Amino acid sequence: MNFKNKIILITGASSGIGKQTAIEFAKKGANLILVARRKNKLELIANELEKFNITILVCQCDVSDKVQVKNMSKIVLEKFGTLDILVNNAGFAIYGSVSELSIDEIESQMKTNYFGMIYCIKNFLPHMLKKKSGHIVNVASVAASFGLPGITSYCGSKFAMLGFSEGLKHELKNSGVDITVVSPIMVKTNFFDHSSFDKMSSNFTFSLSSKTVAKSILQASNSPRLEIIVPSFARGVIWLKNTFPYLINPLIGKFFKNI
Repeated sequence: MNFKNKIILITGASSGIGKQTAIEFAKKGANLILVARRKNKLELIANELEKFNITILVCQCDVSDKVQVKNMSKIVLEKFGTLDILVNNAGFAIYGSVSELSIDEIESQMKTNYFGMIYCIKNFLPHMLKKKSGHIVNVASVAASFGLPGITSYCGSKFAMLGFSEGLKHELKNSGVDITVVSPIMVKTNFFDHSSFDKMSSNFTFSLSSKTVAKSILQASNSPRLEIIVPSFARGVIWLKNTFPYLINPLIGKFFKNI
């Protein structure tokens, strides 16, 4: 797909996957709306991207707040009049067992990871449907297919994202609008900076770069597929888990409990 002059909105754009995705789209000549809670970080990124001679709009917005998302969408549509690609990337996890986490901590993950996606889709989808074009990219995780101890509430939010996306894809058939989920394994970002991850006794030996995931997001923006799993071999592990759960689930549980 030629992304030149396309209007692309990225949530969670202040760091990690979101920031790298903005860079990759900017290289292709796309105009960007950068959305995150930290305006100062967004402005720094916008300054970095000026060299690409594209239009950039910085929007400070907490996607877990539906009022803020509604106000943000009004600003975007007033300036650009349309949106070609929506990348729902904002998300975070708090490490800890369900018995340890507070209800507020569990709810906060669902509000950002799941409802934040819904708020953005509900505000921009009508405009995509009206012009009969557009693509939604939801950044999930392989945790959308595995219930893992220690990040149970995060897994729940990503399971919900994948299920919502699958149902919506059916609804969007023949509308000109499509949706694709990008599900990476562990990524080298500030995802693990939350203090709760200090409890983890070891690090994962294999993780992806944010650039690898960002390139998959660009691929997803023009893909008919429901889900792109990164790296592709992880799809085989998911198939094994779904086909032989009585063999795979005990191994997964044992491995993650030792982390």
